[in-house]
Amino acid sequence: MNYHRFFLILIARWKIMLFTLLVTVMTTLIVSLLLPNNYKSTATVLVTTQSPDPVSGVTIISAPMIASHLATQLDVIRSTQTALMVVDQLKLDQSDIAKFYYQQSESNLDIRNWLANSLIKNLYLDIARDSTVIHINYTSTDAEFAAAVANAFAYAYQEINVRLTAEPSQKAAGYFTAQLNDLRSKAEIAQKKLTQYRDEKGIIDADLRLDVETKRLNDLSTQLVNAESGLIGGNQNDEATSMANNPIITNLKIELSQAESKFSEIAQKYGRNHPSYKSASAEMSKLRSELNNHLKFTNKTSAGLISELRAALEVQRNKVLALNRSRDELLLLTREVESAQQAYNSAMQRLSQTDLEGKSNLSSVSILDTAKVPDKPDSPKVLLNVFVSIFLGTLLGLGVSLIVEMVDQRVRSAEDLVDVFQAPVLGVVQWGKPKQKESKLNSWLSFFQPRNLTSK
Repeated sequence: MNYHRFFLILIARWKIMLFTLLVTVMTTLIVSLLLPNNYKSTATVLVTTQSPDPVSGVTIISAPMIASHLATQLDVIRSTQTALMVVDQLKLDQSDIAKFYYQQSESNLDIRNWLANSLIKNLYLDIARDSTVIHINYTSTDAEFAAAVANAFAYAYQEINVRLTAEPSQKAAGYFTAQLNDLRSKAEIAQKKLTQYRDEKGIIDADLRLDVETKRLNDLSTQLVNAESGLIGGNQNDEATSMANNPIITNLKIELSQAESKFSEIAQKYGRNHPSYKSASAEMSKLRSELNNHLKFTNKTSAGLISELRAALEVQRNKVLALNRSRDELLLLTREVESAQQAYNSAMQRLSQTDLEGKSNLSSVSILDTAKVPDKPDSPKVLLNVFVSIFLGTLLGLGVSLIVEMVDQRVRSAEDLVDVFQAPVLGVVQWGKPKQKESKLNSWLSFFQPRNLTSK
């Protein structure tokens, strides 16, 4: 089909096209006038996504997740739980009209869920581009009811946002409370073990006592070394060893030296039979005798002293080793107590935070604009419907004209004969003399007429 034949069909079937267009427009106009007026009311809410939470101090949602977060918020607003809150807030289940329509519906749901589903059907949500503002639109035949439901959805969404934040915190607080009792018991048991171990071992300050016992061990080691050195030196020179290690022997030797000096002076003045000579000689002999006795005793007791020092050193070494083991055990018990106390403190801190979050009524949703009672209906839009019906009626008229032409085909031009009979057209007979207007129309249509096989 070419353009020439298409226009010929339109010219031949213009009545059908006009009739179809008029029927479409009139039907749309009548239906638009008969439809009840619907009023749309809009409430606007702002969803805060990036400001820090005032309780926990952490950012609520990160920037890359804003889109998915807003999509989730739309699902929350459309949820049955939010709609049920609206039903309870407006007390729709107590309305006689609602009860009447509920009985007429013969639904298997209870009246609250039936009303919630009915409200969701007339609820429309949209988000401004590159924004976190949500428009809650509700459509109804009653303007006041539409505004009331839109505001009820906004307040219900704000309240359920608080619940979705607070309820997990409340459950977490209950969990932490149960765990806190267990952690407290563990901390008390660990502290009792530490206290009992200190009492059994008599430990007041493990590090101080270990330092004291270590110092004693070092002193005994030094004494043993000195005693062994003294014994070895005594085999070579008893007097030097005694003087070096025994203060009594040192004093006796000093007194003996003084007595000998005194005796030498007296011997020069007096004879052997003089009383002073005899007295000085007797004193010198006495001191020499005491010195010899002490030297003999020192030599005899050096070996025993070394044995005692070795035994004491061994005992002290065992005591220091036992203290080291006790200190290690004490450190393990102390760390166990510190770990249990740290776990208890962390749980207590987390419990305080979750308990505060559970009691918080702060919401990340703010109501920017409440829904107002609309003064004009939102639908039906008669003028818009008429324009749309003109466009659709025109398309429908073209379609009907083509269908009628396919059912009842006619010869509209010479080209039709060529297409049907596959033969050249020798001439075209025109009835009557064409008017000037008609010749102009034919000349205008000939612009769209392709070259055909005609004989002049």
